[in-house]
Amino acid sequence: MKEKLTGKILSSLEVTGKEYEVHDTIVIGLHVRVTAAGAKSYIVRWGRGRKKALGRVGMLTLDQARQEATQYLYEARKHGEPLAVTHGRKGTALPSLREFIDDTYMPWFKTHHKGHAKTLHTLDNNFDTIMAQRIDAITGRDLEQIRTTWMQAGNKPSTVNRKMGSISGVFSRALEWEYITAHPMAKLKQRKVDSIGVVRYLSVEEDKRLRAALDARQDEMRRERERANKCREYRGKEQMQSFLDLQFTDHLKPMIIVSLKTGMRRGELFDLKWSSVNFDTKTITVTGNTTKTSDTRHIQMNTEVFTALVEWKKQSGASPYVFANREGGRFEDVKSAWLKLLERAQVIGFRWHDMRHDFASRLVMAGVPLNTVRDLLGHSDIKMTLRYAHLAPGTKAAAVELI
Repeated sequence: MKEKLTGKILSSLEVTGKEYEVHDTIVIGLHVRVTAAGAKSYIVRWGRGRKKALGRVGMLTLDQARQEATQYLYEARKHGEPLAVTHGRKGTALPSLREFIDDTYMPWFKTHHKGHAKTLHTLDNNFDTIMAQRIDAITGRDLEQIRTTWMQAGNKPSTVNRKMGSISGVFSRALEWEYITAHPMAKLKQRKVDSIGVVRYLSVEEDKRLRAALDARQDEMRRERERANKCREYRGKEQMQSFLDLQFTDHLKPMIIVSLKTGMRRGELFDLKWSSVNFDTKTITVTGNTTKTSDTRHIQMNTEVFTALVEWKKQSGASPYVFANREGGRFEDVKSAWLKLLERAQVIGFRWHDMRHDFASRLVMAGVPLNTVRDLLGHSDIKMTLRYAHLAPGTKAAAVELI
């Protein structure tokens, strides 16, 4: 039976005890199937024996069903099969943003990019208002409203750009894979940011206080261990290892020394294994599979780093990781110990990552060429290193004296 489907007709379809179909005269290929039990579903057919259920009447509106069917039929003509079939999509012709991220985008992203957990966290926690929308229904205005909300909440322009970059990548892949025909962020310009910004590094006094705090922390841990052992001896319990004859009481001090004097990223430090530390050539190799840029680089150890790692190796145990957690595996976080140390040292507004800035800043201030600094930091582009250029001694003063 053929009819111009309307809401009135859909509601009047009777249960006959036998399955039957009503074909739409507006979108040829779309029909409603009524089962013997009375269940009504939208079906699209694009060839002999080639059909797909779009959804139940009531769960899917007639307009949505026609739009879905039109998309199926268009793709079938263009590609031979609807993309919903070739890409193995479930349900309607086009997925919601949430479905696309979970079923299609993240499996691809995990294979081709590092830091997928961080990207997924950004997507999961910042785009709730559009996650349930079909991916082709999301507009630039939707994203602008989200961005405005962030700005009103006090997010910095750089933070806003980073978050929007995460969702932009999703839409770029959706466009490339023909889920959508236009990128909703095509006309959405990034917020302007200070490309140089303020480079945070330790002052001479802050450096002294930080190191003094590290030593004070170790002295405190040694005293606590001795008190604990006296109590255990009194109770007849086995003694714990004394810290008195050890260079380090735990991982924190050698970890900070290596960070300050090599400029390694925190993730690179956590991934570092003893097999990448060469005491003969005094070199640390940061392998490409652990770096942000996927490029391997070699960092020469200065005397302080070399001595610290020699001593740390003597007491670090059998783990392959230079800095292992209590179970011998990879460290995931040192935030608690780090924040307590900063409080003890009275150093304000200094992040773990700022130790990398401190390393670069001191090199530049010592007159080391920017390209050498770039190599040591593992920057893929000299533009990243140029943020430290203003720290070079006498460069600008010498320049203005030429005129």
